[in-house]
Amino acid sequence: MSFWQRFKQALRSFMEGRNGADHLSMALLWLGLISYLLGSILGAVNVAVVSLLGFLLSILGLAAYILCIFRIFSRNRDKRAAENRRYLNWSQKRRTAMKQARMRFKNRKKYKYFRCPGCRAWLRLPRGTGMVTVTCSRCHNSFTQKS
Repeated sequence: MSFWQRFKQALRSFMEGRNGADHLSMALLWLGLISYLLGSILGAVNVAVVSLLGFLLSILGLAAYILCIFRIFSRNRDKRAAENRRYLNWSQKRRTAMKQARMRFKNRKKYKYFRCPGCRAWLRLPRGTGMVTVTCSRCHNSFTQKS
């Protein structure tokens, strides 16, 4: 057996029964990276208040890294899974909004996207159909829209 195969097997044995990386761990990793980079940039400024803010952001980044590593190597999978579920429930609305924004941007040449004046729901029309009377499926408000 080669060195890399033995190394991979040893790593698998070490990680057995541990939580591993999940969505919350990855979010903490990104938070740590962004905080640390901003802290490093702001820490280089020679203004006392900005430099202090940079130091605090660097500390926040380091704390996020430590918490991420703790979560990945934790053996208490039930508790970590519950934390991850709470994070996913909390971030669901933001993730859905980002996903829909990407789809609107991707299909912007095919469809005209607009909001209902009554309930602010996103609606779409195929481009090039001219003036159309639209009825919102959520609030049943009727209005005219050019596509």
